[in-house]
Amino acid sequence: MKLRVEAALQILVVALGLCGGARGQGIPEPDSKAHTGKSDPVSRVTIEVSGGEKESPVENASVYLKYVEERKLKKDKKVELNVKTNREGTAHIPEAPTGRVLIQVVADGWKTYGRWYDITETKQTIKVHLEKPPRWY
Repeated sequence: MKLRVEAALQILVVALGLCGGARGQGIPEPDSKAHTGKSDPVSRVTIEVSGGEKESPVENASVYLKYVEERKLKKDKKVELNVKTNREGTAHIPEAPTGRVLIQVVADGWKTYGRWYDITETKQTIKVHLEKPPRWY
């Protein structure tokens, strides 16, 4: 009985090996997107941060882009990207996912900003206006 089971397993391994060999001969895989890592299209997002009544650019502000990467087999993964603004108050995120994302901006001397956005275009610019915090006495 044990020999029959081992023989059946060997035949199964050989059959699977032959099927894998046929796949390399030009037969495409049924779900090739699942193996690429990222199946969703990406977008280049530019975030322009200004503040105050004069709309002056906010330099060195931390910009967080948060989203959920959906998975088929495992639990969904929460992803966070962090960039800083330059002297002109702009931050570039070259490979942001399309879909719903949370953008948060934190800068010294300004109120913290956070809002959900829908990224739909391949190149998108988002303008963020920061306000001064209330004065404490």
